[in-house]
Amino acid sequence: MSDGDDGRELLVVTGMSGAGRSTVANALEDLGWYVVDNLPPQMLRPLVDLGAHTGEAIPKIAAVVDVRGGRLFEDAQASVAELQSAGSARVVFLDASDDALVRRFEQVRRPHPLQGDGTLLDGIVAERGRMTGLREQSDVVIDTSQLNVHQLATRVAELFGGESTPRVKLTVMSFGFKYGLPADADMVADMRFLPNPFWVGELAPLTGLDARVSDYVLAQEGVDEFVTHYVAALAVVVDGYRRENKRHATIAVGCTGGKHRSVAIVEEVARRLRELPGVSVAVRHRDLGRE
Repeated sequence: MSDGDDGRELLVVTGMSGAGRSTVANALEDLGWYVVDNLPPQMLRPLVDLGAHTGEAIPKIAAVVDVRGGRLFEDAQASVAELQSAGSARVVFLDASDDALVRRFEQVRRPHPLQGDGTLLDGIVAERGRMTGLREQSDVVIDTSQLNVHQLATRVAELFGGESTPRVKLTVMSFGFKYGLPADADMVADMRFLPNPFWVGELAPLTGLDARVSDYVLAQEGVDEFVTHYVAALAVVVDGYRRENKRHATIAVGCTGGKHRSVAIVEEVARRLRELPGVSVAVRHRDLGRE
């Protein structure tokens, strides 16, 4: 299924405990992969078959396979080799130095899954021995010893994101201050510096989605300058989000009631943001329709 004619892929994610498998799984989910965690190796072939029967529904599947499977993990190397020989899977192996793994386990204060009554290092050595074969047959090996979670996620995006995957997904939301700030807003802009169409008789019953209100708001002094500079600033922020692997952000734009000014500005800001490369933009009007 990897690089197959039907476009579906199976990626087996494996490697050392503490080397970043969970970070990779989360990054793949953000990139649109369907991720199955702690899958017994014996279920890899049925997973491939399932993907073949779902058509376009699940084009990319990732399965995390590791020593948490206990005795079930003993068949991992053979199961993966079978799929690789059939061209049905790729394997990415996460590795790190013993010192880095010990430090990470000590930071989270959790035992190694193979530690038993021994030390952390005993568990790491035992796991490394069991993982040697899988590491040798992996298509990609990522050493995470010197990577933080953001750098690792960025590496995953570079390897498995695909050219068509939006790098940053933005939600641009209008709201009314009188109903409270959006709890999930990453950034907030205040449009109450503009004249309120509510006090213009024929515009009051309309919303910022109506052309007459939108034209009125966008024609106000300073609006074009504000939107131009705001979108330019957001472009810098989006580049920073991309570097830090922050893939979702909510930009909230408010006015008094969330009906006129903020709605019109959100539509214009979203229109301009869609012109930025590597950005996916959704629009939400939180308080539109409230009395």
